[in-house]
Amino acid sequence: MNSFAQHKIQIDQLYSEMSQPNFSLTKAGSECLGEIISALDQGKLRLLTRDQSSNFVHHEWLKKAILLYFKTQKLNFLNAGDFNFYDKVPVKKWTGQEGVRIVPPAFARYGSYVAKSCILMPSFINIGAFVDEGTMIDTWATVGSCAFVGKNVHISGGVGIGGVLEPLQATPVIIEDDCFIGSRCILVEGVHIEAGAVIAAGVSITGSTKIIDVSGPKPITMTGHIPAGSVVIPGSMPKEFAAGTYGVNCALIIGQRKASTDKKTSLNNTLREFNIS
Repeated sequence: MNSFAQHKIQIDQLYSEMSQPNFSLTKAGSECLGEIISALDQGKLRLLTRDQSSNFVHHEWLKKAILLYFKTQKLNFLNAGDFNFYDKVPVKKWTGQEGVRIVPPAFARYGSYVAKSCILMPSFINIGAFVDEGTMIDTWATVGSCAFVGKNVHISGGVGIGGVLEPLQATPVIIEDDCFIGSRCILVEGVHIEAGAVIAAGVSITGSTKIIDVSGPKPITMTGHIPAGSVVIPGSMPKEFAAGTYGVNCALIIGQRKASTDKKTSLNNTLREFNIS
């Protein structure tokens, strides 16, 4: 990241000028922006990195670069094999040297990164997203712009992982290593799923969704993150409205994944340990 310090200065300056009438890139600005998007595409840069305390650090200036890229690119016809598109951002061009299995019609947008040993079933990965080694993105799953997916994660069919570009300070969705995200889950608004968590099918979590740990004698309520190793199922909780009391969505932490449970175990086997069908 330090080797791109001058690029950051230039991107910050260009972003501050972007709203001006007749804004356009100079040759130097275009080259700088092209190098940044290429570095994101190759995994040399990422929106989220860890500091010495293993906390995630959010690099907002890279969002500025992506927004500049959208602003300055022109709509063009894009060809990807037999597919034809009309857009500003091309899809990644695979060479076979990446060590990634791509099942048609899986699409990853240029400026996203997919590490070796990943498998992409027919799915979509947006610009700025980072998908680490050994992860499976299953059929019709989407990984939104700037989202972070760690190593050996299973993103099941139809999962929606939210993206974010604006506001700049909004943190992307984070899914750490060795997580299992069940079918049709929705994870948005910067939700942070810590390592080894198992999220059952149909769980929807936004930044304000109540996450309730019911595994102990008293419920513990939190928002915005799932602790490491948690087993989570969909739930509901009563809420008063003018027209009466109704159940609203929540997520229930029903226990912790056992150390004896293999990291690649199926969701069904994990839930059976907690007598959940």
